[in-house]
Amino acid sequence: MKIFFSVGEPSGDLHGANLIRRLQTRRPDVDCMGLGGHKMKQAGCRLLFDLTTLAVMGFLPVIRKIPQFWRLLWQADRCFQEQRPDAVVLIDFPGFNWWIAWRAKKHGIPVFYYGVPQMWAWASWRVRKMRRLVDFALCKLPFEERWFRERGCGATYVGHPYFDEMEHQQLDHSFLAQQSVKSGPLVTILPGSRSQEIAHNLLWLLRAARRVHEVAPQARFAVAAFREEHAVRARAAAEEAGVPVEVYAGRTPELIHLAHCTMACSGSVSLELLYHTKPTVILYWVPKTLYWVARRFLIKVKYITLVNLLADPAPFTSRPVPYNPQAAGSERVPFPEYPTYEDKSEQIADHLIEWLTNEQAYRQRVAQLKELKERFAQAGASDRAADFILRELTKREYSKPIRHAA
Repeated sequence: MKIFFSVGEPSGDLHGANLIRRLQTRRPDVDCMGLGGHKMKQAGCRLLFDLTTLAVMGFLPVIRKIPQFWRLLWQADRCFQEQRPDAVVLIDFPGFNWWIAWRAKKHGIPVFYYGVPQMWAWASWRVRKMRRLVDFALCKLPFEERWFRERGCGATYVGHPYFDEMEHQQLDHSFLAQQSVKSGPLVTILPGSRSQEIAHNLLWLLRAARRVHEVAPQARFAVAAFREEHAVRARAAAEEAGVPVEVYAGRTPELIHLAHCTMACSGSVSLELLYHTKPTVILYWVPKTLYWVARRFLIKVKYITLVNLLADPAPFTSRPVPYNPQAAGSERVPFPEYPTYEDKSEQIADHLIEWLTNEQAYRQRVAQLKELKERFAQAGASDRAADFILRELTKREYSKPIRHAA
């Protein structure tokens, strides 16, 4: 059995690797190939290209890489023709993966989308592509299955694969020991895994850290950089901002584990923060024009943070309203969040200062996160996804007509 993967995000690379291992445990003869990252390669996937190196955001960066994406698309198409995989599995990265799905369907290859695009949150018209190009949508969030089914898509809820990784995560205990002897509660800063996210968010997060340091000088700060080039930028930015910050590359799990509280760029890292029950403030800074277009025409949910959506029994809305810490019911939002085009560093700092100086407020927030974790942060998504994929492909194997010798 051959399965072609197309995965373009670092987080998707991790989830793809876990899925590949679960597939191979059930069917040792599964041959996995395609586009992904180094974690998938380590899991046994034959990579045609490391697609995670092309993970970009925004209009212009994508335009510049169109020729490379185009070459990869036709390379995948040749693979579909010559090697005839039994299925194509897409993970995240919808801009490019829609094209992969299109070529797969042209060749009659069934398409599974593991971790479907969040079209329920914005640009819901894309569901037409899902109906046309994807046979099975494997949903990460509990409310997604109903949303997609109501719109004519074959969907099933398998759970979020991030929690599989959390259950088996191995921490560097020597690093933990080195850090544990340092005095003061740690505030971990998570500026994102993409270069653009760091460029947009780190400045404001460091400004918030500077204000926290002025009011709560006992706290110390550490930036968790995704890779070393990001760490170099973070060190320069921290020096320019005049904030006493340590910067580490590749230490995100350890720095989350050690943190008293955190401030983070919006993304799937919020699920890791939920798993570890770390009080967190979320920032997602975007240019003013993009903010207003998204707020007015695209966004159809109350929050941008996955944890906040999980906590809300009715997350959808036709008129999204920015989070306001003074509004009635704001205390029910697990992670205060600030999608913005403005400087929200003071508001971010205020939350952190409260958690650092008010023990009761801190304990209440941790208790809230523990309750939410018990409800949603359960492992097993990779197993359920692997079982579903193999079950559907086995049905197809048995349904093929038997060819008799002449």
